[in-house]
Amino acid sequence: MTRTIIESKTQTAIIGFDQPFCVIGERINPTGRKKLAAELEAGDFSTVEKDALAQVAAGASVLDINAGVVYNSNPNPNETEPPLMQKIIKMVQGLVDIPLCIDSSVPAALEAGLEVCEGRPLLNSVTGEEDRLELILPLVKKYNVPVVAISNDDTGISEDPDVRFEVAKRIVERAADFGIPAHDIVVDPLVMPIGAMGTAGLQVFALVRRLREELGVNTTCGASNISFGLPNRHGINNAFLPMAMGVGMTSAIMNPVALPVNQTKIAEKKAEVAAAGIILPEDMADEAFVAMFGMGSTLAKSGKEMEAIRAANFLTNNDPHGGNWIKYNKPPPAAGMEGRGRAGRSGGRRRRA
Repeated sequence: MTRTIIESKTQTAIIGFDQPFCVIGERINPTGRKKLAAELEAGDFSTVEKDALAQVAAGASVLDINAGVVYNSNPNPNETEPPLMQKIIKMVQGLVDIPLCIDSSVPAALEAGLEVCEGRPLLNSVTGEEDRLELILPLVKKYNVPVVAISNDDTGISEDPDVRFEVAKRIVERAADFGIPAHDIVVDPLVMPIGAMGTAGLQVFALVRRLREELGVNTTCGASNISFGLPNRHGINNAFLPMAMGVGMTSAIMNPVALPVNQTKIAEKKAEVAAAGIILPEDMADEAFVAMFGMGSTLAKSGKEMEAIRAANFLTNNDPHGGNWIKYNKPPPAAGMEGRGRAGRSGGRRRRA
């Protein structure tokens, strides 16, 4: 069986056909997050800390680290991204101990991350573009790390899955020329938005199956791409991930966290409830309120996508005896009942005299 080994200083994550699905947490990424980008430029890492802890608590096996901030003070990422990448990696490594995925389009930032990252990180990424192959594959070989291989080349991203397969095959072959084994290549077959291409789901399922059967490589994807631009994106994602797992996809770069309900939405809902003449206890906690009205939670918790993945792991026998499923679905003890046994009794059984 193909197994891709990713390591931190003390922990190992395995991507493989006979392994639980590997969730690579995507939240530490300033792309499209203006607030986070501004914080990072100002040297504020508080959001990074929160995102790291929340993703690990939600069940991420690996954390993706992207430092792609375009500084207002200096728009040259070749100068700003390498030192920022090192700062974020060092901070995250001091906070949590799970393997990392170093994510950048800037080769200097990738190597800067490799220089300070403990263990054996996943490198994200190489493409089939000739200049990227020549720049990134030597880094992969030098540091003996696995790499994400994205199925586009100098001609761009093809809508033809056969072309994307050939690009992936060429990357695997070129990697072999550098002495990099196929089990250290994790192919991203590029998931297209189903809203723009009706066959996107069928395409990626067929492509993942071919990559597994013909090249014997592990696969990953940006899981939320499939639902881009659509309403109820979680519903699409929840169906897509188990189906992709069923044909052989072994990992995904995704958000494992259901983001908490913010105070603005809570206030709006409370006003709506009051206007309807519904009387609630004045001391009702916000968490009880949002739960009552099906709004989610005020706390960062595992998202619905994680629930779908855990169910699929159980159904494919990658969660022996359902241990993880039971663990994450066991209701928390009632207040004041922690540490008590059956029927709320504390301590062990009474011994007969």
